[in-house]
Amino acid sequence: MFSKACKYAINAMIYVATLPEGQERAGLKEISKAVNSPEAFTGKILQELVKHDLLHSVKGPNGGFHIQGDTSKIVLSEIVEAIDGDMLFTGCALGLEKCSEDHPCPVHHKFQAIREHLTGMLMTTSLKDVADRVNIGISFLKY
Repeated sequence: MFSKACKYAINAMIYVATLPEGQERAGLKEISKAVNSPEAFTGKILQELVKHDLLHSVKGPNGGFHIQGDTSKIVLSEIVEAIDGDMLFTGCALGLEKCSEDHPCPVHHKFQAIREHLTGMLMTTSLKDVADRVNIGISFLKY
């Protein structure tokens, strides 16, 4: 359902959101290791999150990435859209270009309920909701 980059982005945001108070920044290497993603790939993902004002990047020896804003106001749909665009919310379940209400694909109407439920969940679940439920001692970030 989500691209690999999107999964890494969500996990990176959760990781940064669960950092202990006073240590709200994490470097690229640390995040990459935590989400089990290649460093260069993680760097590109993090820069997309910075570009979409979800993360802030500070350069230098004490730099790193930290959450931009309040984790209770960042919803999962923002992370998904930053990385995967809006295709999950608007695209065809089969990937067909000509699928619409007027010209539905064979699964269009069946998938519509799933899409609405998923969209609702992603738009109403905040990063704080997820981060508060994560036990950082568990290797939840590994697939």
